Amino acid sequence: MLYLALKAAISGVLIAIASTLAKRYPGFGALIASLPLVSVLGMMWLWHDKPDAENMAAHAGATFWYVLPSLPMFLLIPMLLRHGLGFWIALAAGCALTIALYAAMTWLGPRFGLQL
Repeated sequence: MLYLALKAAISGVLIAIASTLAKRYPGFGALIASLPLVSVLGMMWLWHDKPDAENMAAHAGATFWYVLPSLPMFLLIPMLLRHGLGFWIALAAGCALTIALYAAMTWLGPRFGLQL
């Protein structure tokens, strides 16, 4: 249980740092937020729990394919905000788009030989 709390604390501190920096320096905060910190931390925790090269390779490969459907959200949200929609509506629309694209990737990926 202590290990889980440690993982959550470290991960949470990194997110808090990124959001705090973004208040003063939006570009720098965006750079920090765009870093694959969650993926890197996830791989570190996974490797610590199960040091298996094949499992890690499968995880990293699948992560790449799942990052792609999340990218359009970062185009949709600013577009909607600039057209006068409220933040929460724009965020919900971006999340809905991402969920739909994740579902499409999960359905289409294996049909093209992707191991997800």
